[in-house]
Amino acid sequence: MAELRFDGKVALVTGAGRGAGRAHALLLASRGARVVVADPGVAMDGSGFSAAPADDVVAEIRAAGGEAVASYESVSEEAGAIAMVAAALDSFGRLDAVINNAGIAGPNRFENHTAAEFRRMIDVHYMGTVFVSQAAWRHFIARGEGGRIVNTVSEGAMGALPMMSAYGGAKGAVIGLTLALAAEAPKYGIAVNGFAPRVASRMSTPEVLGLVHDLPPERFAPLANVFPPEQCSPAAVYLAHDACPLNGAILVAGGGQVMRLGFEQNTGIARDDLTLEDIAGNVAAITDMSAATAVAIGGIGRA
Repeated sequence: MAELRFDGKVALVTGAGRGAGRAHALLLASRGARVVVADPGVAMDGSGFSAAPADDVVAEIRAAGGEAVASYESVSEEAGAIAMVAAALDSFGRLDAVINNAGIAGPNRFENHTAAEFRRMIDVHYMGTVFVSQAAWRHFIARGEGGRIVNTVSEGAMGALPMMSAYGGAKGAVIGLTLALAAEAPKYGIAVNGFAPRVASRMSTPEVLGLVHDLPPERFAPLANVFPPEQCSPAAVYLAHDACPLNGAILVAGGGQVMRLGFEQNTGIARDDLTLEDIAGNVAAITDMSAATAVAIGGIGRA
């Protein structure tokens, strides 16, 4: 198969200063894309500011012969999202793909989470994805050439980990947004897909995972070698490529593996004048997923 290139294309990657976002930006640039490296350099909980992470990635791309510019805006601010897209247009004259990767973490037990923590997760993960996607979406429609949006989701939204009610709830909202947008996207030649990374990062250090699982941190030390950021990026970058036929799909990737995450539905039972007792007496049949089929979302394969 011919090498998939991004020559002449421009990509915006949020949270691109470190971890998976950095790996996405470097891979895109190595394939010919001009990249907007968006990252305000905040701490894991979203506090603080530093231009260094974005600047370092831009310098790395330029040193390798690529083209990149930095943006230090926050995705949680609508004006910041608009400024990121403007940075692409001002610097490179176009925007073709967005990878919404920016995120924060703060594991805690549900009873101990504050309302402010829930709102902060929603502001960054969900509203951040809304703001950046909408700013890019409007440009894609105005230009009339379509575009690609890749939203970073998480298996944490599926109940894979404890102490993730704030983070997982926000990522669940991103899944819903992704699939809903995929239903609208083909009309404009846009494709919207989700990407769930399995990656060792500052949000999944041995200390964080030890806290989440109530186990000694050293139990999780080997994961850094199993799930480096570079191993998850090919799936995210593929979803950003024009050759990708998917729309409304979620790919899980990491450690050299990539798979699809989806939703299934069975036939359940049907009764006239359905009662509580009908449900109670048929729970096994209602919950049996052995013959379930995939739920059609957004039309896999775009116009």
